Amino acid sequence: MSTAPADTRLAERMARLGTEGAFEVLARAKELEARGHDVIHLEIGEPDFPTPPHIVEAAIQALREGWTHYGPSAGLPELREAVAEDAGKRRGIRLDPAEVVITPGAKPIYFFAILALVEPDDEVIYPNPGFPIYESMIRFVGARPVPYSLREAEDFDIAPDVIRDRISERTRLIIFNSPQNPTGGVTSPRQTAELAELLARRDVFILSDEIYSRLIFEGEHVSFAQFPALRRHTIILDGFSKAYAMTGWRLGYGIMEPQLAQQVTRLMTNSNSCTASFTQMAGIAALRGDQSSVDLMREEFRRRRKVMVERLNRIPGFSCVEPHGAFYAFPNITVTGWRSRELGDALLAEAGVACLPGTAFGDRGEGYLRFSFANSVENIEKALDRIDAWVHRNARTATSPLKEIES
Repeated sequence: MSTAPADTRLAERMARLGTEGAFEVLARAKELEARGHDVIHLEIGEPDFPTPPHIVEAAIQALREGWTHYGPSAGLPELREAVAEDAGKRRGIRLDPAEVVITPGAKPIYFFAILALVEPDDEVIYPNPGFPIYESMIRFVGARPVPYSLREAEDFDIAPDVIRDRISERTRLIIFNSPQNPTGGVTSPRQTAELAELLARRDVFILSDEIYSRLIFEGEHVSFAQFPALRRHTIILDGFSKAYAMTGWRLGYGIMEPQLAQQVTRLMTNSNSCTASFTQMAGIAALRGDQSSVDLMREEFRRRRKVMVERLNRIPGFSCVEPHGAFYAFPNITVTGWRSRELGDALLAEAGVACLPGTAFGDRGEGYLRFSFANSVENIEKALDRIDAWVHRNARTATSPLKEIES
């Protein structure tokens, strides 16, 4: 009698669940390092700075004071109040703590908002290239993903007519992300206002991913929630990971109208019970304490951006527009003659530089790579030296640029 285990029968929905390429490439890079290879990490999307000391100390103090037990599913009242105060001040609007739900990281807000609002066969409009979890969650609930392009020729901004052309009677939710991952694009105030005017006449929800809103290099962040006609239908996603270098703390939040916040809180109760209390106390210290660390980190990213973009544009076959936010460069590599995944794999295996293919963010990312400049200038320069040398050794002549995928 065979003792081999039978294949596990999974629910059909699991076949629709995607993944995040950054963690896959990181795992491969770590395997190479374990075998003695020297790898420079430009793949993972997290600040390389330590969490500011006053935030760490607040967490330590909270642990000592016994903040180690269950808290309310929507989050500690003290943190919800601090979030409402801070987020409202930064966006020039008045927010109520009843609109805030605290979650372990910001990703649950994607999941919970889609679960709460979207039925099978509804349509969700989302950016492509864009954060891969958007499409993953849309497909997971049985909805229809409707992508819109972010084009280099338009500085990766969003043209209102692109959104208008995709809205149908089945549209339930539209996802926006500014500053944007992976392109570093920022939706201009003018385009945001035009989109707001367009969407004010539609009965659709907006999921506004603003996790990089503190990391803008030119101009100011503009949120759809700032437009009165869109307030009720806008869900702000934000958190502490990027601005305060707190990726491992898993602390995020959503801001939405109170009735929807109650439903998202029910999903929190059914999934996580609550967010760790001592990390929430650290979150209060982050929002109400010294903000100089955010400003210093942004200025350092600005310095690294200059080095990254200038050096990428000197590599044969690479061309890179300057990102206006976040900490990603998204160079066009079509002229090299290499496909995105093929080139990314080769740079990791043969040059010791970990980056992500544009296709990790959707099929419209073909012809691009994503480099994170959340690493030191020294390592960025070393990585680009390696890439430049590798390209010269492995040059191809593209008979024609890869066709831009549009619809």
